[in-house]
Amino acid sequence: MKPAPGPVLVMGAGSIGCYVGGCLQASGVPVHLVGRTRILQLLGRHGLTVTDLSGSRRHLAASELQLHDMPPDGLAPALVLLCVKSGATPASADTLAQRLRAGTPVLSLQNGVSNAGIARQRAPLLKLLPGMVPFNVAELPEGRFHRGTEGELAAQDDPVLRPWLPHFQAAGLPLRLHADLRALQWGKLLLNLNNPVNALSGLPLRAQLLDRDYRRCTAALIEEALAVLKAAGIEPHRVTPVAPGLLPTLLRLPTPVFRLLASRMLRIDAQARSSMADDLRLGRVTEIDALCGELCRLAQHLGRSAPLNARTVELIGSESRATEFNDGAALRRALGV
Repeated sequence: MKPAPGPVLVMGAGSIGCYVGGCLQASGVPVHLVGRTRILQLLGRHGLTVTDLSGSRRHLAASELQLHDMPPDGLAPALVLLCVKSGATPASADTLAQRLRAGTPVLSLQNGVSNAGIARQRAPLLKLLPGMVPFNVAELPEGRFHRGTEGELAAQDDPVLRPWLPHFQAAGLPLRLHADLRALQWGKLLLNLNNPVNALSGLPLRAQLLDRDYRRCTAALIEEALAVLKAAGIEPHRVTPVAPGLLPTLLRLPTPVFRLLASRMLRIDAQARSSMADDLRLGRVTEIDALCGELCRLAQHLGRSAPLNARTVELIGSESRATEFNDGAALRRALGV
C-alpha cells in the first residue's frame, strides 16, 4: 500500500474524533488531534486506547500523540476530519478557514444533515465534504474510546477521498463513497432520534432498546419524521437491514418478538450509550437541535408541525439539564404517546 497522502488533522478530538484518529494513527497514518483542554490533559496522562465490540484493542502512548488546542501554524494536512459537535461547527469552520490553505479537503463526520453546508458557508475556500458515522463510540476512563456498535463510514464521493480508501480500510474503518449522501444522512438522522430517548432514560443503549415503552417513544418520533420527510419529497436511505418505513412497526413490537426480528440491530455491547447521554451527564449542550430541531425546522418550512420532536427538544432542555425518565411509561406520558 502506498503511504498516506499526508497528515490528518482531527478537528474535534471527542469520542468520534479520538476513535477514528486513533485507529488511523495506529495503522501508520500521521494524525494531529485538536481538542478541548479536558481531553488533551486526559490523553497526555494516559495516552489513547481504542477498543471495539469484537475485542480489538490498540494503544498509543502519550508520547506518540500530537495534541493541540488549535490547528498548528504551518501544518498542511492532506485531510481534515471535522468531528466537533454541531453547535461548534461555525466557530471551528472559521478557525480552519484562517489556518488552512485553500482547497484543503475537510470531511464532516458529524450528526445531522446540515453541518457540512454550514461549514462550507463559513469556509468557502476549503473543500467541504459531508460524511456519516453509523457507529457509536463511548468515552471510558483513562483515555479509552470504545466502539460499541457496527457499521461503515460513508462520505460524498469525490476524487480527493479515493486515495484514502485503503488507509481507512487498513485502520479497520471501511469508508464507502456515495454519489448522493443526503438520503443516507436523513436515514441516519431517523435512527439518531433514539438518542434523546436514550439520554432521557439514563440506560445503556441495549438496555433501553429492550424496553418497549422507550421503543414506543422512539417509534413515535420516527413516524412523525417520516411524515415530514414524505411531505418534503425526501426518501431516506436504508441504514439498517430494516427499511425506514418499517422502523416504527418494528420498534412497537412486544420485546420477545423485537429481540428476535431485530437481532442485528441489537448487536450492541453493554458499554454502548449515545453521545447525547454523555452530554447530559456532563452538563454539556447537546446536539438535539441538529436532530429533532432539524425535523422541526423542515416541518415549519413546509407549513407543518412536528409536535413530538418539538416536545423532545423541550425535554432535553437548552442547557442540557433534563431530568432522567427512569420509567419508560413516564417518558411516554411526557411525550403524549
